[in-house]
Amino acid sequence: MSTSRGNVEDTYEAQNDQRLDDLHSKLRTLRGVTTDIHDDVERQNLMLDDTGNTFSSFGASLTQTSNRARQAFGLGPGSLKTSRIVLYIVGGFIGLWVVFKVWGWWSYPSSPPA
Repeated sequence: MSTSRGNVEDTYEAQNDQRLDDLHSKLRTLRGVTTDIHDDVERQNLMLDDTGNTFSSFGASLTQTSNRARQAFGLGPGSLKTSRIVLYIVGGFIGLWVVFKVWGWWSYPSSPPA
């Protein structure tokens, strides 16, 4: 009886060892997957930080461009008023018209009718 009982215990011991090895293998696999997930999360966080920095830089550049355009078009404080710009343009056209009329009188004098 002791030999059959010893064989059964040896069988159980072998099965336990096999299951323990399987459990260690699964734990190593799980640890590897967990490490991969952690590394991927770290890479994604770095990418999100870079993206956030890029958008912040773009926002600052857009603000500067908007301020420069506002100054160029006379919409900001301390710049020319829109009505003054319109008057300058209209005055320029009238001035050019007068210059062309005077130049036309000097270039093509009218001859007296014969």
